[in-house]
Amino acid sequence: MPEWLPIALFGVVFGMLLFGFPVAFTLGGVSLIFGYFTFGLGFFQLLPLRIWGTMSNYVLIAVPLFVYMGLMLEKSGLAEELLETMALLFGRLRGGLAISVIVVGAVLAASTGIVGATVVTMGLLSLPTMLKRGYSPEMATGTICAAGTLGQIIPPSIVLVLLGSIMNISIGDMFVGAVIPGLILVGLYMFYIVLVAVFRGKSAPAMPAEELALFKGKVMVKRVIRAFLLPFFLILAVLGSIFAGIASPTEAAAVGALGATLLTLWQKKFSLRTLHEVMKGTTLLTCMVFVLLVGATAFGLVFRGLNGDRYITHLILDSNMGPHMFLFIVMLVIFIAGFFIDFIEITFIIVPVVAPIFQHLGVDLLWIGILIAVNLQTSFLTPPFGFSLFYLKGVAPPEVTTGHIYRGIIPFIVIQLIGLLIIVLIPESVTWLPRVMGGP
Repeated sequence: MPEWLPIALFGVVFGMLLFGFPVAFTLGGVSLIFGYFTFGLGFFQLLPLRIWGTMSNYVLIAVPLFVYMGLMLEKSGLAEELLETMALLFGRLRGGLAISVIVVGAVLAASTGIVGATVVTMGLLSLPTMLKRGYSPEMATGTICAAGTLGQIIPPSIVLVLLGSIMNISIGDMFVGAVIPGLILVGLYMFYIVLVAVFRGKSAPAMPAEELALFKGKVMVKRVIRAFLLPFFLILAVLGSIFAGIASPTEAAAVGALGATLLTLWQKKFSLRTLHEVMKGTTLLTCMVFVLLVGATAFGLVFRGLNGDRYITHLILDSNMGPHMFLFIVMLVIFIAGFFIDFIEITFIIVPVVAPIFQHLGVDLLWIGILIAVNLQTSFLTPPFGFSLFYLKGVAPPEVTTGHIYRGIIPFIVIQLIGLLIIVLIPESVTWLPRVMGGP
């Protein structure tokens, strides 16, 4: 088997992606062509078995359930109530409104895990308010985009489910391992906002005192309890059941889907139209993920059949490249790829290739999985194809330009890379909590 064949396969796929061909059909179509000319008709007998094995994976049922939960929560109006309450709670501080957006983004991430829904919701609700209160467009848009992407790393997150499935890691361990890195990012975002408030106070002013006058005493306590209680119960039901070992991630996702529906009923926002919209959105997103998964399965089968994984492993070992240098190269490739292609595409194309090599090098796959998840989070912010930027631009007032959004997200991309470096230097930030809770 010529050694250049797996490189040619990889090169053709990436080349077609850069020319704008659909990812799912590029992965599947190119793999079918290479598979036929390399292995003959026997390839078409093996491929359906591999696809069936992937599609019958019980863990992947969590994907549509978590998507449904996120979309249903978006309709419930809880995000609006959370944002209003947090804005009043932190409004006395310079930068308090931005801090409240970060806190709400973290809470919504732990409740939904859907980045698009979070960014759109907070863009509609908080961006006009922040601009009205004197926040610079760059500060306001950057904060909202960064807060919205927390759904990538804070569990329950769809990308953690997909990474765990591809890398053969327990989804529960992925969720537990992502908690501390997620909190690190939240802390770094808040620290940056405080610095901006101290040194450039005009970019992040406090709210006027007259607006905060009525928000005190019993009124404040009641609003805070009401705003936080319902999301807290949902987070406890989903993540608590997983962390306590009561339910598997798939079972917890079903509990979350039911809980989100009940919360929407409680908020009196449930209707047949709402249910239809949520189910339609869930079907579209789920189909996109699983069609990509079929294409990625075909690609992985051909790549391994061509001994591509062995070739790359031998290439790295023969070059005396250590695990840390290989990790640096993989992280750099994923970061650069995030400028051009979606996180799901990166997950299905790159991760199946590099995961066996990390395993061969004796690197902790749980740690690698969380590092990849944090790195993939930057793909939502990096222009020109950062999805959070498009989501926010779609709902932003006319005076907010694309340039404002691009300039606003640069500090937060740097912060994410700092967070990634912290996790690289302190692997215990990922591995400690799963070990304490009885994981590997």
